Amino acid sequence: MPTGHRYLAEALANCGIRHFFHMPLVLPDAIKEMQAIGVQPIVAHSEKAAAYMADGYARAAGRLGVCACQAIGAANLAAGVLDAFMAHSPVLALSGGGTATTRDRNNYQEIDQRPIWSGLTKMSARVENAARLPDLLGQAIRIATSGSPGPVHLELGGFTGGVLGGEVGDTPLPDPRFSTYPSVRIPASEESIRNATQLIAEAKRPVVVAGSGIRASGAADALAKFVRRLNLPLAASLDAKSVLPDDDQLSAGVVGTYSRDSANRIVSDADLVIFVGTTTGSMVTAGWTVPKVGVLAIQIDIDPRELGRNYPLICAVPGDPSTVLQQLMEAKSVLPDRSAWLAEVAKVKAEWRQEAATVEETDAQPLRPERLGRLLSQVLPENAVLVVDTGHIAGWTARHVYLQQGQRLLRPAGSMGWAFPASIGTKCAEPDRPVVCFTGDGGFLYHLAEIETALRYRIPVVTVISNNNGYSQERPIWSSSSDYDHNWRFAPVSYSDLARSFGCRSWLVEKGDDFERAFGEALTAEGPAIIEVMTDENVTLAPPWVPTAAA
Repeated sequence: MPTGHRYLAEALANCGIRHFFHMPLVLPDAIKEMQAIGVQPIVAHSEKAAAYMADGYARAAGRLGVCACQAIGAANLAAGVLDAFMAHSPVLALSGGGTATTRDRNNYQEIDQRPIWSGLTKMSARVENAARLPDLLGQAIRIATSGSPGPVHLELGGFTGGVLGGEVGDTPLPDPRFSTYPSVRIPASEESIRNATQLIAEAKRPVVVAGSGIRASGAADALAKFVRRLNLPLAASLDAKSVLPDDDQLSAGVVGTYSRDSANRIVSDADLVIFVGTTTGSMVTAGWTVPKVGVLAIQIDIDPRELGRNYPLICAVPGDPSTVLQQLMEAKSVLPDRSAWLAEVAKVKAEWRQEAATVEETDAQPLRPERLGRLLSQVLPENAVLVVDTGHIAGWTARHVYLQQGQRLLRPAGSMGWAFPASIGTKCAEPDRPVVCFTGDGGFLYHLAEIETALRYRIPVVTVISNNNGYSQERPIWSSSSDYDHNWRFAPVSYSDLARSFGCRSWLVEKGDDFERAFGEALTAEGPAIIEVMTDENVTLAPPWVPTAAA
């Protein structure tokens, strides 16, 4: 009879999961079984990084990502799963745990950590004998990928999950249909579609505001077709930035806190806002000022709990965003003349480009981060996946990185340091696409040890580090006295030298003219490549544009 170790390996392989991100020492017998049938184990240097890798894998692949650790590391693993929970990313976290023999006896490195998991997952359960693995694993997978996706957790009895050494019996493997997400697509009611269609047709200045639910639904193509069919400007959160290329006439840009002024102005001038796949949180709305609360609003979301949470709605549409958008396109509707509104959108965008050019095209040294954003835009391969960090890097990306058709962007829901390990997981999921990590020195320092992981497994991620020698986003807080410099300014570190000491190819860029050559060479590397770009520590991100009354 197969053991739990064998069952777990076969279950992952049957679900199309090709990588298993973990820390030693967990499930060694299962890992041997995995490697024998084509599931690649990736041993990271921290539980948090392993969780980020699985998260990046899940977001890029559109299927479940899996991470694991022994019992003592469970809290660290949970800290990494936090971002997946906020971003609605389906990650299965496995951790070792106590047994009936050791529990509540002060066993070495054993403590009940399940309360931590209860607030960070859609499900947390304990596998106390191997025979329970099949039903609990199947349930966890279904919960992770259905409805609004999210992480799940299984605690495996024994410090390293040794309970799986028992027999599981002759049990079917989990249904692979639930390994991708959304595994169940829920349509909207005919009444909701009819009401939304009429409201959109009557609006003079409608705009769509899209969020990370577009990624979770795999709705990027459906949304692009929808806005083009109905001539609707699209403002996006940074997560949905790549739905339309930046030069598309319907692309308003990134809206909210990390945003372009043009997008915030356009959304503020709309007479109808159609929220699609966004929880209307503070980031995408600049603290609920863009648009103003009270604007006529439609909201489409798979989770009914989000409908009307922050904005009163004239029409609530529960359902899978991709399915609902297709329903709206198939509905009979009048297509009004929106040429005047689109002309206004084009005018606002042109004003933004003219203003942005003054800092994007300067040859000042050290490089302005806005200039680096434009340079990265010019060299990014047409099918690249750009994985960006939060903080200033997210702001520069929203404002000064211009994506083309076919490019894709992934970003954390709020965890600094996510981008580098997540880009490793992304490359595992997308081996045939260039994967570029864009981070700051502050973000890179969180998990720089994963350089070695990428080297060991020959994972060719290109990482661009904007090095301004500090947490420059915090500089204004401490600017009253040089006595506070240690709170934000770093000791000088050469990340290109550091990467080289790992055995990694690296480049130091101090002039804008040298960036293209360095990037082109980095793309040819067989393993990870690091480009360190020296940027101006005195340049901080401008606050978002908000209506005067809100300001």
